[in-house]
Amino acid sequence: MDSAELFRWVLENLNYWVVTIFMAIESSFIPFPSEVVVPPAAWKAMADDSMNIFLVVVFATIGADIGALFNYYLAKWLGRPIVYRFADSRIGHMCLIDRESVERAEQYFRDHGAASTFFGRLIPAIRQLISIPAGLANMRMDHFLLYTTLGAGLWNSVLAAIGYCIYRFTDLKTTNDVYILATKYSHEIGYVLLVLAVVVVGFLIYKGLKKKK
Repeated sequence: MDSAELFRWVLENLNYWVVTIFMAIESSFIPFPSEVVVPPAAWKAMADDSMNIFLVVVFATIGADIGALFNYYLAKWLGRPIVYRFADSRIGHMCLIDRESVERAEQYFRDHGAASTFFGRLIPAIRQLISIPAGLANMRMDHFLLYTTLGAGLWNSVLAAIGYCIYRFTDLKTTNDVYILATKYSHEIGYVLLVLAVVVVGFLIYKGLKKKK
């Protein structure tokens, strides 16, 4: 089954199980676009009541946590040398992972600390890999799950909102059309959200430092 057939199957069989499983895949190192899952599922929830849009976000986030945990423990148990050897391998490249992308994720983790597992979930090039440096650094599990759930929940809410808006403001009739349109806008919205999150956190830090003075 090639990727086009797999996408078609997902789009034709959307339910909570499919949302959870494929968001877990998307959140691991296996390349799979979240735009194939959440926006069409949210659109479908509005169009035929077979699902609830809020539960779409919940199950998508559960799936994202599962995939993130897989990456976390894989990195924790295998360690840096094997992770980088995999990134340099042909299989790693088939999974769209290379040394540069792993190094970028590690640098992002070092620069932003534990909160990078939240912010990283909003960045397209980092989102699937941010769990790897968290595992390599042996980040506390409760912190990892908290930040991952918050970041993934926010991103999935954005994707669900895209699906909702497509239902409300367009005449699209198929989940495939929804996926194509959602892909067009999701990355730009993700970057806008990231900037807003950084501004808010920066403001809170500034207020905290001002209070201490």
